[in-house]
Amino acid sequence: MKTPNRADTGAALRLAGVIRESMVDGPGLRFVVFAQGCPHACPGCHNPETHNFAGGYDTTVDNVLAAIDENPLLCGVTLSGGEPFAQAGAFAQLARAAHERGLDVFCYSGYAFETLRAGRDWLPLLREVDTLVDGPFLLPEKTLTLPFRGSRNQRLIDVPASLAAEQVVPRTLDAPNVAFDSPHRNRFS
Repeated sequence: MKTPNRADTGAALRLAGVIRESMVDGPGLRFVVFAQGCPHACPGCHNPETHNFAGGYDTTVDNVLAAIDENPLLCGVTLSGGEPFAQAGAFAQLARAAHERGLDVFCYSGYAFETLRAGRDWLPLLREVDTLVDGPFLLPEKTLTLPFRGSRNQRLIDVPASLAAEQVVPRTLDAPNVAFDSPHRNRFS
């Protein structure tokens, strides 16, 4: 397993918390990182405690990576929130380091893919995301039937394919181990 240079991963993060093992925040066994601070503040949000930018705690990308490295069974890392793109630089470092470890990156954002693609400051993080759930949570559109989404307006997007095609390409989750299909999945190689 390749470990990145400390200078590449020392950025500060403001987090609401982490879940070290989750099977509900993306495909496979995942390490989930909850960003603190969200400009969307969607009514009915599943994580309202993450909205206040002054809440949570400070840590570094290095500290999160040390926790990730403790579990060799992880398939990927999920970036949730809060809004990960509100701290795009630090989360891009985390996502890049996750890829270097052979893990895929699944990300939730209240922004639409088209908005993120147009934002110069957001592109480094977007380029490191394998699967994006985009769009705000809309209470009138709430659903419990769509995998990994809270409301029907949210899309499950194959980010590398979408960036290459310059339009949204939906991610399908037909395969039982979709996390192993990531181009970054080499942890057991």
